[in-house]
Amino acid sequence: MMQATDMRVIDLSATGIALELYGPFHAAEGSRVRIESEDLGVLEGTVRWCRGNRIGVELKLTSNSLAQISSYFRFFHKEVTPVIKR
Repeated sequence: MMQATDMRVIDLSATGIALELYGPFHAAEGSRVRIESEDLGVLEGTVRWCRGNRIGVELKLTSNSLAQISSYFRFFHKEVTPVIKR
């Protein structure tokens, strides 16, 4: 089952991302997700926590994802609106 919702980035590090969801999204801890963002590109990871309309995702670290996050901190570092899919 594929789901998608808009959200905004609350916190970002080299290993994880916290997101505030703007619509319904049903994911339990351990769910694999794909985050698509104009500024961050495509990131994949595993949901580690869910609290109300916020979730925390441990990112799958690849050389590509680390480069995307590094580039974000260098050039963009502003509020983004990614879409997450499961």
